[in-house]
Amino acid sequence: MKALIIEDEPRARAHMVSLLAQEFPEMKVVGALGSVEDTLKWLAANPAPDVIFMDVELSDGSSFEIFTRTTVEAPVIMTTAYDQYAVHAFQVHAIDYLLKPIDVADLHRAVARVTAGQGSRPSVESAREMLGGQYKEKFLIRLNDRIVPVRASEIAYIYSEAKNSYIVTLSGSSYVLDESLDALSDSLDPDKFFRISRSCIISEGVIDSVSRLIGSRLRITLKSGFPVHTDLTVARARSDDFLTWLSR
Repeated sequence: MKALIIEDEPRARAHMVSLLAQEFPEMKVVGALGSVEDTLKWLAANPAPDVIFMDVELSDGSSFEIFTRTTVEAPVIMTTAYDQYAVHAFQVHAIDYLLKPIDVADLHRAVARVTAGQGSRPSVESAREMLGGQYKEKFLIRLNDRIVPVRASEIAYIYSEAKNSYIVTLSGSSYVLDESLDALSDSLDPDKFFRISRSCIISEGVIDSVSRLIGSRLRITLKSGFPVHTDLTVARARSDDFLTWLSR
């Protein structure tokens, strides 16, 4: 079995190579990469390996970007220190999801799924069950030497700008977040939040009205008193789903 490791931390990369050699001596590591761009180049120039061990956060961005820019033909086992990416991992058809530090029993389970074939891939629903079936209810915001808790029920909208993510609360406060919008989208209850575009997730509770624009796009107007820090236009491809969500 040939394995490709995608991990930006040199120590973690070396540990994975050592762990695979110890637990699966028949497995051959054919590459060890640390960035989205290097991975895309490798996949374009080499035959698909039998399995890819892929960290979520790479040196030049999220590994989920790889799936939007190329077809990943090999089974993927996601590896990360954060459990909030699990649902998104299965949405891009990862075959398993391992939390660091990697448990040997979990590693064997994941490799067994690869050898058993694609039919054993967990569903998005089972991913939610793995996480206890719960959505995130509180975010801890770091402000210098302080930590500010913000409940999901206090969020008006979340937006990204210049590679940063920001939470805007019902009180009008704005905070920088460590997570990407991809991860946040998976963490929030879809009955209460909707991702209207690549750069914005909005809470149903702050929407005052929706107007139609040229080209089947929609523009959201917030209830009086809420500051607007980003474009609140619903992406054309999401407009129908947004109206369905809003009319529930």
